[in-house]
Amino acid sequence: MAEPDNPISITDEASLGRFVQESRRPLLVYIDRNLGPALRKKVEPEDILQEVTVSALASLDPFLVPGRDPFRLLCQMAEQRIIDAHRHHTAQRRSSERERELDRPAATDASANFVDWLVASMTSASQAYSRNQRELQLALAVEQLSPEQQTALRLRYVEQLPTTEIAARLGKTDGAIRVLLSRTVAELQDRLGAM
Repeated sequence: MAEPDNPISITDEASLGRFVQESRRPLLVYIDRNLGPALRKKVEPEDILQEVTVSALASLDPFLVPGRDPFRLLCQMAEQRIIDAHRHHTAQRRSSERERELDRPAATDASANFVDWLVASMTSASQAYSRNQRELQLALAVEQLSPEQQTALRLRYVEQLPTTEIAARLGKTDGAIRVLLSRTVAELQDRLGAM
């Protein structure tokens, strides 16, 4: 698989198609990570990936510029598709809310839009890309863990369950779960350090 951090030369649609196929897994991880929980309920990462693939093949020119990182371009296209999907679903929700609640004050929407704009303006594109690259590396490292390790991490750090409850769910002792989590975190740190 092509390394996303090492730009390669795209010369035509065929080479771009091969690159997109080789980058499929990390791009899906990137898309999934950036969808957010609310949008993930309405949009599949595969759908965004398909849209990005079609868009990339339709607009070959940016990929032909020497020195440009094609994976970064794909990520930017994915971000735009995610933003578009978010806007689409937000507009649908607002439309249905307006139909149900005609007397809702308009200031609520304006203040929410202002907060969204303010948050977006505080993060530069390079900061967001750098953060997303680190998150992508972490997601790839987690994929290499055993299913039991992944489950323990998810239960502890995503669902924030106590180790005693994780132990009950996994049929282990509390001490065994603590050791498992400790070793898993150390293993992740080692893998991330090697990336």
